[in-house]
Amino acid sequence: MVPRRCGVLLLFLHTLRAATVLEKKLIISKLGDNAKLSCIYHAGGKLHLNNLRVYWQVADDQEKCPVVHALISGQDNESEQCIHFKNRTQLLWDRLENGDFSLLLLNVSQSDERTYKCIILQKTEYTKVIHQEEVVLSLAASYSQPILSGPIRNTNSGGEEVTFSCRSSNGYPEPNVYWINKTDNRHLPPSELKITPHTDGTYSVFSTLKIKATSNMRIECSIENKILQENLSANYTQEKINNCSNTESQTDLQRKRQGAQAAGIVSIVILIAILAVLACWLRRRRSSQLVSYKDVQTNEDKGEFSSPV
Repeated sequence: MVPRRCGVLLLFLHTLRAATVLEKKLIISKLGDNAKLSCIYHAGGKLHLNNLRVYWQVADDQEKCPVVHALISGQDNESEQCIHFKNRTQLLWDRLENGDFSLLLLNVSQSDERTYKCIILQKTEYTKVIHQEEVVLSLAASYSQPILSGPIRNTNSGGEEVTFSCRSSNGYPEPNVYWINKTDNRHLPPSELKITPHTDGTYSVFSTLKIKATSNMRIECSIENKILQENLSANYTQEKINNCSNTESQTDLQRKRQGAQAAGIVSIVILIAILAVLACWLRRRRSSQLVSYKDVQTNEDKGEFSSPV
């Protein structure tokens, strides 16, 4: 019986390592999100989990610890799970009997960007593989809206060299950066391209473009994230800059007018106040003079009556 068991074990290992061409599913997740690794077995009815073993593992023969998650006889088995995946994996328990053995991988990071294999084994007289799937997990993060800075020119004369700069951040993986002359949709080579990694795994990008200035410059900076199929762009248009300048000039003129009007109002208020004070002063003076005249008249009248005959 011992040789037979060894033969069964060798057959089992050979079955697991057999070069089987599997259709790989691509799963795209953003950094820090929870990724769902799909594994569906169409059994045609309810499954008896007690007769099944389900292994999620890293599809790399060189991996020292390949086990991501294990389900044995309907129970999670963490004895062989790699420490990198501890407390980060979940099966969808309400769907297992229907053949849905998809795995939820929590809080994904760059180290999770791998190819995973789902293996379902059934125990009858001997253990056999009844289903296998491979899932490729690709991670991505959206870049911020690019900021395009360009020279603000006071004249429309062309010929001098000008520099544009474009920056974006917090994206993954490394982006493609395009400079485009929108007047003829011609791609322009960047003068400088700098991609900086951050501690959280994302990147920042900074690029410059040096060209000869024209009177109708229309420049676009485009940041492409191929994984997410995102293409964010920022535009510089000379006419828009002029319009902005005109708008700013009109705003300044309007502010000056408002300031002049306010100063005029303040001057009128001050003048009215001065006139009011002056009127009060004149009234008081006239009142005092009138009192003095009455006193003099009274004294004169008294003197006339008291003079001897």
